[in-house]
Amino acid sequence: MTILTELTYLVAAILFILGLKYLGSPKTARKGNFLSMLGMLLAIVVTLLDKEILDFTYIIAGIVIGAAIGAYAARKVEMTAMPQMVALFNGFGGAASALVAYSEYIRSGAQMTTDVSVTLVLSLLIGVVTFVGSVVAYAKLQGLITGAPVTFPGQKFANGILLIGALVLGGFFVYNPSVETFLLVIIGLAAILGITSVIPIGGADMPVVISLLNSYSGLAAAMTGFVLSNNVLIISGALVGASGIILTNIMCKAMNRSLANVLFGAVGTDGSSGTGGARKDKSEVAQYTAEDAATVFEAAQSVIIVPGYGLAVAQAQHVLHELDQLLTQKGIEVKYAIHPVAGRMPGHMNVLLAEADVPYDMLYEMDQINDEFQNTDVALVIGANDVINPAARTDPNSPLYGMPILNVDKARTVMIIKRSLSPGFAGVDNELFYDPKTMMLFGDAKEMVTELIKELKNL
Repeated sequence: MTILTELTYLVAAILFILGLKYLGSPKTARKGNFLSMLGMLLAIVVTLLDKEILDFTYIIAGIVIGAAIGAYAARKVEMTAMPQMVALFNGFGGAASALVAYSEYIRSGAQMTTDVSVTLVLSLLIGVVTFVGSVVAYAKLQGLITGAPVTFPGQKFANGILLIGALVLGGFFVYNPSVETFLLVIIGLAAILGITSVIPIGGADMPVVISLLNSYSGLAAAMTGFVLSNNVLIISGALVGASGIILTNIMCKAMNRSLANVLFGAVGTDGSSGTGGARKDKSEVAQYTAEDAATVFEAAQSVIIVPGYGLAVAQAQHVLHELDQLLTQKGIEVKYAIHPVAGRMPGHMNVLLAEADVPYDMLYEMDQINDEFQNTDVALVIGANDVINPAARTDPNSPLYGMPILNVDKARTVMIIKRSLSPGFAGVDNELFYDPKTMMLFGDAKEMVTELIKELKNL
């Protein structure tokens, strides 16, 4: 059975790698998900059979309960709450790894070799930090606690002390694995570190935090794989950890910031609605109606749509797709511009538009489409803010300075659908709102786009 198990693990690992490859494109992402799930199913089934488990009662109960929770979440959680769900799932992965590693310590009766003891400590440390940090991220995204950075004097120093303390205790445990107290204190320190490492991160950086926590969950799983001497767990955990780190790095580059600045820069606000922080009010901005916008669209030959988190909040993706279909029928070229950190988690806008069946070939990444804005008649912005803010190019004192943005301001006409003049998650006012060529359409995105469609049909 061992040879068959290892061969099945090899097949599962190949499916994981192929799954990751296909996840690299929206067109093949569903296939990538299917292959990855198939690989995990094979790994789980062969592991259960190989271990010759006699009583599957608890396993079946766990499968039924977990499947029910997963199915409910997939169907009922709104797209606006998807980042929160992903954050929690990351946390559950870290918690599962820590619990399995700790249970193996109890089962072995503290009879562990040095290498296993080291990976046990790392599994507990990373797993608990992931779980608690993910819960904090969830609370920030859900509005249970403020989304603004929460800092206190000496915070970086305190985090360093917590980490060093956990590692020192880990060294003591490796030297004497029979002292369970070391592990319990490490778990406590890791829980505190999970809180203090996430609360200083603002709403503007939540996509990076979610990606990083996802990487942590993979690393925790890999460490647990070493504790159990399970090759497929090591491989799958390493793949998740590595891909999460790569994605985190890509997103940091998209913001032209280092990971250290994201973790310790305390950039952002709570992202709440309203006009707090804006330089001016609506009375000082040229306001337009859906009828005005429809007239401009009727004369346009090309339109680039820039979706943002406000689109998800209004659940306007379906009516937006109806709008792009109507524009296309009128002979207008329509494209979507997707910024790497648009929304509140990696790939948020891609998933949102896929839900509305927007064709994948209409979606363009920032580097692919940025040069086209200068030749575009209309740039339609729905709910985006920081990723189109010209201050990233013009204001050295702005926290956004140096961040690559979508060149919306270079389009001939800019239309922005927004509830108010409130700043984005970075807390920075957007000068594009006051540009003479900008048409501000205030209101709920879904209602405004619906009104636009009605006006276009009447022309």
